[in-house]
Amino acid sequence: MKNPKVEIRVDDGRHYLLTSREKFDGITSDPLDPWVKGAAALYTKEFFEVARQHLNPGGVVTQFVQLYESNEEAVKSEIATFFEVFPNGAVFANLVNGQGYDVVLVGQAEPMKIDVDKMQQRLNMPEYAPVVQSLRETGIYSAVDLLSTFAGHAADLKTWLADASINRDLNLRLQYLAGLGLNLYRADPIYVSMVAHARYPGDLFTGSETTLQSLRKTIRFNDR
Repeated sequence: MKNPKVEIRVDDGRHYLLTSREKFDGITSDPLDPWVKGAAALYTKEFFEVARQHLNPGGVVTQFVQLYESNEEAVKSEIATFFEVFPNGAVFANLVNGQGYDVVLVGQAEPMKIDVDKMQQRLNMPEYAPVVQSLRETGIYSAVDLLSTFAGHAADLKTWLADASINRDLNLRLQYLAGLGLNLYRADPIYVSMVAHARYPGDLFTGSETTLQSLRKTIRFNDR
């Protein structure tokens, strides 16, 4: 908080974006459970459109989605709504003891490309030491480790999401779908159902052939 690069604003995140002309390299949303009153408004198509409008060129929006204490209908709604605005988006999964637990959605206004070698070069820089330490605490030791959490690309998940309900400001249907998942523990079955439609995204990752071969070997969702 004392870093001169840090500026803290206490505000509702959506309100701040709606009342600001500022643009950002990164916008991340990690709301409360979507059944909590008001939280579903941070998962709507309109909110994601506002976030997209506030990105700098090359900027990224990330959205947390829980698989635990949820159901497949709610998860599909969250992911499909995000992909309505970020049709080139991707899903990265967090596994616990080898089982699905939660995911992060990543989207850009432009077609998304991730340079794996460039990411690793940055992690090797001294100023990124705190980032490296934070990643190590979660068992991630390289860019390949981080990106091996890939769990699906928007184009490949269309079939899985075909019956998804799009969450909009005018209905906030997600709030009710998510409420039906309270106290349910189906995280891994939801994850398995999703990654059954995923494939290695040859057009998403760039880098040296050696790096990409290593990444391809470490992405293991096809084993599920």
